[in-house]
Amino acid sequence: MTHRVVVADKLGAAGFTLLAAEPEIEVVDCAGKPREDLERVLGGAHALIVRSETRVTAELLARAPRLRVIARAGIGVDTIDVAAATRRGIAVMNTPGANTVSAAEHALGLLLALVRHIPWAADAMRRGLWDRKRFEGTELRGKTMGIVGLGRIGGHVAQLARVFGMTVVAHDPYLPAGRAADLQVKVLPLEDLLRVADVVTMHVALTDETRHLINAARLALMKPTAVLINTARGELVDECALAEAITAKRIAGAAIDVFAQEPLPADSPLRKLDRVILTPHLAASTAEAQERVALEICGAVRDALLAGDLSTAINVPGISGDLLRRLGPLLTLARRLGRLALALADGPVTAVEVAYGGKDEAAPRPVLMAALEGLLSAMNAGPVSLVNAQVLAEEKGIQLARKTGAPEPGFETSVGVKVDTARGRVRVAGALVGNSHGRVVRIDDYHVDVAPDGWMLVIRNRDVPGVIGRVGTVLAEAGINIGSYHQSRRATGQEALAAITVDQPLTDGVRERLERVPDVLQVRLADFGE
Repeated sequence: MTHRVVVADKLGAAGFTLLAAEPEIEVVDCAGKPREDLERVLGGAHALIVRSETRVTAELLARAPRLRVIARAGIGVDTIDVAAATRRGIAVMNTPGANTVSAAEHALGLLLALVRHIPWAADAMRRGLWDRKRFEGTELRGKTMGIVGLGRIGGHVAQLARVFGMTVVAHDPYLPAGRAADLQVKVLPLEDLLRVADVVTMHVALTDETRHLINAARLALMKPTAVLINTARGELVDECALAEAITAKRIAGAAIDVFAQEPLPADSPLRKLDRVILTPHLAASTAEAQERVALEICGAVRDALLAGDLSTAINVPGISGDLLRRLGPLLTLARRLGRLALALADGPVTAVEVAYGGKDEAAPRPVLMAALEGLLSAMNAGPVSLVNAQVLAEEKGIQLARKTGAPEPGFETSVGVKVDTARGRVRVAGALVGNSHGRVVRIDDYHVDVAPDGWMLVIRNRDVPGVIGRVGTVLAEAGINIGSYHQSRRATGQEALAAITVDQPLTDGVRERLERVPDVLQVRLADFGE
């Protein structure tokens, strides 16, 4: 199979080279081309690589029915409708660490240029002036830097600031325990940080909670001598409020690399202000960062397409290629048990419980996702994958639970799927034989031993002579070949259950004929095709 990768924005050559080395991958470069070209090639795309220029909306996704991966060659994903992608079962990836050094160094470069008035002094020199007194600056040593967001970039900025002899404080409500101590940083509430900092630098992601995190009220808390640096996302700062604060000299200046609207409009008030440095989203624009970003994101796309490795996806619980390979037979079994459970269920599903029995601590969550994937696929719930199985189930109001414990007796690894409806409960279980071949070993209270392949008939009947022969006759007359036939009962003379694998689907009223066989109580058919 050939996997088509569409590159929508400019990407380093190293990434193209990496993808081109894979014979199963076709790369289509749409960077700089009209939007219509991108929309046309997306119809056959399996992966889409973007940067900040292309916004991946639900409308754009609708043009890409085969899409499995969206990869952002950068740190954020705010230009991607992650919820829409997740609902479609598309993994969303980014490169959170590739531009750390470049972005941190750019923030410090802007700060140095701002406090030492370098751009204005250089401009004066070009105009033939020599005005040393006018461009007198301030040192960083001894000043307090306030870092909003102490992730990878914020953490590297903290290290650089300490090298300059600065005191560092930070605000980050999601900071892992011990991270601040490792960086020798004092953590403060945002308002307290704004009051004490000589420099405030932004390094947080854009979310509904962080939009206009720095607004007029918070700018009013800053020292008149303080400056603001933003190399993260433009929408973090209320640009109108910032322009007013600088015009009124409520803060000393700002250096901004990112803007709410990019390119920055020609009539933006920020362009007209003294004591403001503006750069056109350059923080990650170094040769080294571009090469790292291209290699990292293209490697992630390659591994996702060729090996199913979703370990770098932000909307999937860390499922690496190694884990998928290790759990492959188990996940296949879980999917097929999900399909079987749905075929046996009577009415709309209200709850699903998936039980894992085994020793692999990483298995329970992927096993749950796989079982849901199988169940929802059998519902024809649209494109379903490990990415969106849980989201789709929750949207349908299905209560989910997972449990771990001992495997089915006689096996080392097993999966159980329990499905509730308004009319009752269905329980199925399967186990691995030799860690590679899955078998269905239990349906409700009946013990069976059947490979979940092709199609499976599950027939409940009275435990009386002649039923097996009459069922076989109906199938034979319809030209349907039986792969295996396992009859199970709990006690002599009561109900029995037959699990029968067949090589063809039931057509031309065969199921109805089976339901009319004397002493047959119920006929269900599971399709294990994936």
